[in-house]
Amino acid sequence: MKRHREIASSPERTAGEAWQVITELLTATLERSSDISRADVEQTMGRAGGVGRMLVSGGHVETDPLVLVAGDLWLEITTVSGDAALTLEEDLNPVPGGASAEDWTLHLPAGGPLAKFVKDLAKAEPHISSDEPSAKAAKALHETESVLSETALAQWAQERP
Repeated sequence: MKRHREIASSPERTAGEAWQVITELLTATLERSSDISRADVEQTMGRAGGVGRMLVSGGHVETDPLVLVAGDLWLEITTVSGDAALTLEEDLNPVPGGASAEDWTLHLPAGGPLAKFVKDLAKAEPHISSDEPSAKAAKALHETESVLSETALAQWAQERP
């Protein structure tokens, strides 16, 4: 299932505070899985924090989302800055779909001047990727969305008088 969350950054939050909110959102989402430990997510996100803060402060996450792929869950996270950050109504609740995940990968935008930092981090961290999410993950997501849509449509049809 494809989801999207927006996180307020500057001037509402510093880059470090925004990264911490992103970390908490991912941790709360993924810890629902019996196969993923909260400590593993927190450690990975902590080690990714330097690069993550640079991506947030440089505005890269405003235009190129962080993409969490975890089982059937595809979560895109972008940041919002400036005046829009001051009035953004965030949804920071755990994202549905994390409970069924067996593994996870956070894809970071790897273009521009931070590409080397992102790629070096991805080499060191098994749950971080500098690549675009794979076609296989996108195909699985599309198949899941189609099944969910057909199920919802059938349920709606049964409820009609």
